[in-house]
Amino acid sequence: MKKILLGAFALAAIACKQEPKDYVTLSGKITDKNSDSLLIRTRTYSKTIKVNDDGTFSDTLKVEPGIYNLFDGAESTNIFLKNGFEIDIALDTKEFDESITFTGSGAEHSTFLAKNALMQEELLDIDALGELNMEALETELNGIKTKLSDFYTANSNIDTLITNNLNKSLEPMLNSYKRYLAQGIALKEALPKGAPSPTFENFENVKGGTTSLSDLKGKYVYVDVWATWCGPCKAEIPSLKALEAEYHDKNIQFVSLSVDDGRGYRADTKEESAELAKAGWKKMIADKALGGIQILSPNGWQTDFVQNYKINGIPRFILIDPDGNIVSADAPRPSSEKIKTLFNELSI
Repeated sequence: MKKILLGAFALAAIACKQEPKDYVTLSGKITDKNSDSLLIRTRTYSKTIKVNDDGTFSDTLKVEPGIYNLFDGAESTNIFLKNGFEIDIALDTKEFDESITFTGSGAEHSTFLAKNALMQEELLDIDALGELNMEALETELNGIKTKLSDFYTANSNIDTLITNNLNKSLEPMLNSYKRYLAQGIALKEALPKGAPSPTFENFENVKGGTTSLSDLKGKYVYVDVWATWCGPCKAEIPSLKALEAEYHDKNIQFVSLSVDDGRGYRADTKEESAELAKAGWKKMIADKALGGIQILSPNGWQTDFVQNYKINGIPRFILIDPDGNIVSADAPRPSSEKIKTLFNELSI
């Protein structure tokens, strides 16, 4: 009888033993939510999770183990998911990366990814690195590589899918930063602060007549090099208009220099394309109620001013002092708080 009872208990224990979950449970709360949903995605996977009015959410996902992107409608972060995990997320959108926390089974992997993101942001400070010369930049990037590599190695409890991926992408990522920063360093060396600025003369003004850089002497000049077909240029327009309104009574002129040269216009002749481009330029200025001094580059990208400032991508912003000397050949964008900091440092 005793053996029978023991056997029954053993069978009951086996029957009650939970099978491993073949899904991930994600739940949590978002403070000051940006949208009514979260998007969990990779190149081959996408799942939308509803966010309630109070910022709470909960859902299950069947996934392949790996790094996924979590997007809240405005910002994103990486998380590591694997079936069987039960992860709770807390997030304040006003301090997205700094506030996000993960708890529950499997949370340590996503916590590691969040720490890595903050560490990379601190180490790869574009403004600070951009102030270095090439030799110092090489030294600094080698130091950053060591710090990040040591961080990955020290966390042996983190899934190797994460650490192997980070180690594999570390050198390509740093090389990408190096190429980008090298362009800025070369530009500063070629067009240093305090050097006479390249000039433009008699560029067509949308209001009629022409404008030369010499006409603006005595004031700082903030030049926006743009084109009507350029998406990132158009994205800066609201910030540029706000910046101009804030400093309209200060010692500064805002100049928008269009390099529209007929690109995107199909016409029988080059001249006809240029005329269509000019008409489109005038129409956008009117439609968007653009302010400042609106001028057109007579030869598009090939105009001396554009060439001398080594502009091969737009938008580009340039700041020139009242004496016609360069303050910055690659000034901060209007959407960056750094432009106001720069203006205030110059007592504009």
